[in-house]
Amino acid sequence: MVKKLVNSGGDCQSVIMFRKQLTSWLLERELSLRELSDMAGESLKSMESDLRHWARSLKHEGYRLVVEPARCRRCGFRFSREKWHKPSRCPCCKGDWIDEPRFHVEA
Repeated sequence: MVKKLVNSGGDCQSVIMFRKQLTSWLLERELSLRELSDMAGESLKSMESDLRHWARSLKHEGYRLVVEPARCRRCGFRFSREKWHKPSRCPCCKGDWIDEPRFHVEA
């Protein structure tokens, strides 16, 4: 069971703890943006913004964020790795059975 961590966004200490917790979660297993936002107690939009900022600074810690792109379960179409939120429909088959992008950290 993973503890919920709320990023107060206030002091520097809480931001550092929040980033360490993100690293820990994503070293353990792949997670979607929705799972991360639920665990952190943040909105999807806020979590995506935090995750993008954190990914840029992650390389200084010797880690790398790996993005498994969203994929249509109907036809297999893979979306761009740049899309970090779940697309609503597949551009190929127009299906809405889409797997969310997943994130994990590698050393």
